[in-house]
Amino acid sequence: MSQPDEFVTFADEPGAAVPTASAERAAPVASARPWTVLIVDDDEDVHQVTRFSLEGVDFLGRPLAFASVYSAAEALDFLRKTPDVAVILLDVVMEDDHAGLDVVGKIRDSLGLQKPRIILRTGQPGYAPEMTAVRDYDINDYKTKSELTRTKLFTTLMAAIRAFDQICRIEAGRQGLERIVQSSGQLLQEQGLRGFAAGVITQLAALMGTSSDGLVCAVHDSADANEPEQLVIIGAAGRFERYIQADISTVEDDRVRSGLLQCLKDQRNLYREDHLVIYFPSSVGSPFATFVDGRVPLSQIDERLLQVFCSNVALCAKNIHLVQQLREQAFSDLLVRLPNRTAFVEQIQQRLAGGETSGQVMAVVDIDAFGEINNAFGHVHADQLLRAIAQRLAAALADHGTVARLGGDAFGILGPESVLTPAALRGVFASPFRVGGHEQRVHAGCGFVRLSDVSGDAPSALKDGFIALKLAKRAGLDGHAWFSASLGAAALERTRLLNNLEQAFSRNRLFAVYQPQVDLSSGRVLGFEALMRWRDEDGSLIGPDRFIPLAESSGLIVALGNWMLRCALQTLRSLQGVAGADLRMAVNVSVVQFRDPAFLDNVAAALRESGMDAQCLELEITESVAMIGADLVRDTLNRLRELGVAIAIDDFGTGYSSLSYLESLPVDRLKIDRSFVQSLALGGSGGRIAHLVVDLGRQLGLRVLAEGVEVEQQAQVLRQLGCHEAQGYLFGRPMMAEELAHWMNQHTGPDASKA
Repeated sequence: MSQPDEFVTFADEPGAAVPTASAERAAPVASARPWTVLIVDDDEDVHQVTRFSLEGVDFLGRPLAFASVYSAAEALDFLRKTPDVAVILLDVVMEDDHAGLDVVGKIRDSLGLQKPRIILRTGQPGYAPEMTAVRDYDINDYKTKSELTRTKLFTTLMAAIRAFDQICRIEAGRQGLERIVQSSGQLLQEQGLRGFAAGVITQLAALMGTSSDGLVCAVHDSADANEPEQLVIIGAAGRFERYIQADISTVEDDRVRSGLLQCLKDQRNLYREDHLVIYFPSSVGSPFATFVDGRVPLSQIDERLLQVFCSNVALCAKNIHLVQQLREQAFSDLLVRLPNRTAFVEQIQQRLAGGETSGQVMAVVDIDAFGEINNAFGHVHADQLLRAIAQRLAAALADHGTVARLGGDAFGILGPESVLTPAALRGVFASPFRVGGHEQRVHAGCGFVRLSDVSGDAPSALKDGFIALKLAKRAGLDGHAWFSASLGAAALERTRLLNNLEQAFSRNRLFAVYQPQVDLSSGRVLGFEALMRWRDEDGSLIGPDRFIPLAESSGLIVALGNWMLRCALQTLRSLQGVAGADLRMAVNVSVVQFRDPAFLDNVAAALRESGMDAQCLELEITESVAMIGADLVRDTLNRLRELGVAIAIDDFGTGYSSLSYLESLPVDRLKIDRSFVQSLALGGSGGRIAHLVVDLGRQLGLRVLAEGVEVEQQAQVLRQLGCHEAQGYLFGRPMMAEELAHWMNQHTGPDASKA
């Protein structure tokens, strides 16, 4: 196990007792019940280090009690018997690469344990859990073991215990409400307040031994400050039931009107011969009063009982108000005043469970370039824009279904396919939004899913919607796409391939090959281009055209690129004794790498580690790098030039091209794409483009290298055009590092094409 020194110093000394699955206190700091922390890891050292690093520490006034298990099966068995675990420190890779994530799913789904907080740990920096696992299974944190110094472990565990404590408190409060209010389930429904008000009348009548004819009246504050307060009947029983939700002025009985008005005005109870009116103060919301009809002679004891009853009812009313607030926060988006993701998923699930899928469509709408709007105008402007978008979506579509905010700048819409169409959504965004006195034109991508095509549950439907949205985004501004089974299968295949790629990287199944680059006029070897390859477990090669775009879209390309750069420079160093010090090594750089803030530092570090001169390194970028911003590209290339690194434009002519922009960049070489080279002998348009690139390079004072040269006829034409350099099967195939020295010894200048 490899850990930083600060962490290892807390490890057990040799001969320490091996912990078991029974709880052991790290250091009893108080008599309070300890927090149980379950360590799940197949490495005994991890258990010992974790215990000793947290020895003598208390969390929120309570000590820790550790439990240790060493496999996924042991973890599940322990949790079945001991469900009140606060935090689970879970190793990602144990019996197999998926053991940790499989345990997470079973904890949440099979065992139904939602309260324990889960912190994933791994000793393999290249391995990370799938985003869907972190999202769907409520994982608190993910750390590599090398990150978890004593301080960081304490911080991470403290945050998890706080979250666990808050969840437990919320759960305890919910259970308390169930005990206090018999119909607590109804309190969460729209009619909960009415049921509570009717219950107050019934209980009060039962307490006083009279009939249950009565009503409850509350003060309703008007949204308009110029309008007077209204007294609204929020609950009724017996012969007064017809007055529910009516204004008090509609009640014909003068005793009711005058009694309730006086009670609320004077804030006191009224005891009459044929009725009573009870005042209920409220610390939240509006006070209310209850009228109960019937003869109720009261003794002093009765009045005291009423006071206690009023206090209890006022507390219940406060709890109801709290529950209603919690429901609003749980199911509403407070920024835009729409249902939130949770409420939206619930709506979808109801449709799926009830078989109401025919003709129903779900759409996921995402604002194009919203991050740029946020950066340019600030959060306040962005929030105002989101509210304006929400209002327009609701006005256009809420009457036909559900409009919700899913988070960030994404909205969900559920409704009939006859109404919820791409044209309808384009219409919503057709005119600009007015925000802060200015007009803002907005574009949006839309992913559509027919509920009849959904094969799983509501989260699956939402996932399908985002898959379709991703395809829509590729189409450009205001794009839209419909989900299909083939689209889902392709997304699943990409996920599988990405997972395999991550494993291949962590298990060293990626490797580098090197293709020679030669001088066209003399055949002299100038250097090599480093190319990445992937051999799967079954021995088959997976093409770069499949895995490189996937690595770029996932961000994994940054780690892969850094690894590739180090490999290439180490290989070049090993060749210096064979061919002298004038060889160069060309390494491809992705747009994602180029945009990484640590890119320049990584290049400098790789050069230092290899001991190679920066002039031996050439970085190949594509024209698409220009799309990330001229100033950033120019500044980065200039700083690379200061290091001594050469720059080549790869696949020139196939992407974004601006001659004025190219002229301003510190570039050393242009590479003609193989597609243009292939048509040289055929006299096609590709050959003419190759001619233009060579001329352009000459005009700009740049060297030109042709890729994919396979036959001598192509090489001859390139020489006639004035092309300086070439690479391709004619001169040498991509080779493993250990083959290069032998190839160099066999290769001679005039016979380069025969090597």
